[in-house]
Amino acid sequence: MAADFSRVRTLIVDDNGYMLTILRTILHGFGIKQIHESRDPADAFDLVKSDAVDIIITDYQMDILDGLDFVRLVRTADDSPNPLVPIIMLSAYSERSRVEAARDAGVTEFCCKPITAKEMFSKIASVINEPRPFIRNKNYFGPDRRRADPDKSTYKGPERRKSRQKAKAEDADRTPPAETGTGG
Repeated sequence: MAADFSRVRTLIVDDNGYMLTILRTILHGFGIKQIHESRDPADAFDLVKSDAVDIIITDYQMDILDGLDFVRLVRTADDSPNPLVPIIMLSAYSERSRVEAARDAGVTEFCCKPITAKEMFSKIASVINEPRPFIRNKNYFGPDRRRADPDKSTYKGPERRKSRQKAKAEDADRTPPAETGTGG
């Protein structure tokens, strides 16, 4: 069954006109019809405030206001209408420090240039089908940065996450007791 992205409202923020064209073409190929574009992150933020957007795709390096500043603005500005919107960041620079800076700014997914339609589809499907919970503390607001599968963890100590403790307790309450008959 093919994914139906026809109702997904997308904003592309990139100061490179060619990249806007490439992304628009890829998104149209996925069936996305509502695509807003901006070459200026400040104008893009105004657009976020005036129009509902389901996904933002932004470049990392832009003049004046870069992608990291734009992401922080969307995530933490008092007048941001949807700080939970999924944000996919694109960059030609894939050094670990840049990827971590994007993650720490609140990016949902990171995609290295040159992009492919397959990679973009994967990122868009991920933010739609597997949304991550958001974390807020004094130093960070954005999607949970932990991606490890807790079931595959080698850590076997006491559970620290209250929500997981509660879920395990509820599962234990639903488990039927083992039969202890004498078998005869």
